[in-house]
Amino acid sequence: MKKLLAVLLSLTLLVSGCGKKGTENVVADFTKKVNETSSYILKGNMEIYAPEETFTYSLEIDFLKDNFYKVKMVNQTNNHEQIILRNNDAVYVITPSLNKSFKFQSEWPSNSSQAYILSAIAKDMGNDTETTVEEADGNYVIKSKVNYPNNPDLSYQKITVDKDNNIKKTEVYDTEDTLKMKVTFTSTDYKANLKDTDFTIEQYITETDTEENTNNTQNETCEGDNCEEKAPCEGDSCEEETGAIEDILYPLYIPSNTYLSSSDKVQTDIGDRIILTFGGEKSFVLVEEKAVMADEFEIIPVYGDPLIVSDTIGALGTNSLTWTKDNISYYLAGNDLTTAELLAIGESIGYSNQTVSAEK
Repeated sequence: MKKLLAVLLSLTLLVSGCGKKGTENVVADFTKKVNETSSYILKGNMEIYAPEETFTYSLEIDFLKDNFYKVKMVNQTNNHEQIILRNNDAVYVITPSLNKSFKFQSEWPSNSSQAYILSAIAKDMGNDTETTVEEADGNYVIKSKVNYPNNPDLSYQKITVDKDNNIKKTEVYDTEDTLKMKVTFTSTDYKANLKDTDFTIEQYITETDTEENTNNTQNETCEGDNCEEKAPCEGDSCEEETGAIEDILYPLYIPSNTYLSSSDKVQTDIGDRIILTFGGEKSFVLVEEKAVMADEFEIIPVYGDPLIVSDTIGALGTNSLTWTKDNISYYLAGNDLTTAELLAIGESIGYSNQTVSAEK
């Protein structure tokens, strides 16, 4: 009888333990799947939570061993598309609407945490000796620390994977446990048939016909026999073509003991250029001008890394930040500014609803 009870107790313990994994096993299984995947395509949505608003992107992430990446991001508010591309040559941030690309000699994406790239997520799990795992709604939720050198306020992430080690969601929190970023994966293909040619910059290089664009512009701004008598542009289209800036956007965040010392408007070949000079302990310069589509594909070398600025992808240099938002190109530079301050100033421009006429 005692032997029978002992056998039943052993079976009960065995059954009750089935289907449960320890922390090390869950992390190891997920990491193994990532390492064994030679090519994948992930699709989903990313939300970035800012103090004043939420920025939402649709995402597609393509990967091919070794170290080929392509991340297509489309802003769901204004349909603005950008691509981060890594191949054997360099890292590129491509903006098709401007026919331009930044080119980096960068270690991206391995030099920082990335909420939508599997190798970076697995790396964070392995680097954190305090990684934890919980079961929730039939999935595993893995919590680990993150490493965002350009945004040290981001502290940890929660990664949701199913029982087959397929990633479902990534959530990134700050030091105050506030959700700052969420990536929800809607489809995962771990056996994608990608090849090297899917990661070339040449597929994005196009040339625009200047004469054709000029004719199209004339057709839009005049009709019939009166076409020759009309000005090249009228109303809102004139501002777009001439590159005029009617309003200046000022940063809402300015470091302590720093102030606006001058505001200048100059004319360039493409239109207005606004130069805002800030003096004080953290002096810097902010340049604003209309973003213009290049006639021929333009590749701009940058020493630095790609970085998300509000609802767009910019280029972070040693002491500078460059980005385009709402058809305005911004260049921010200051030798006294930290990376966090550069980013804070840049992002605060996106929140500003107060403008001042550029004519003043």
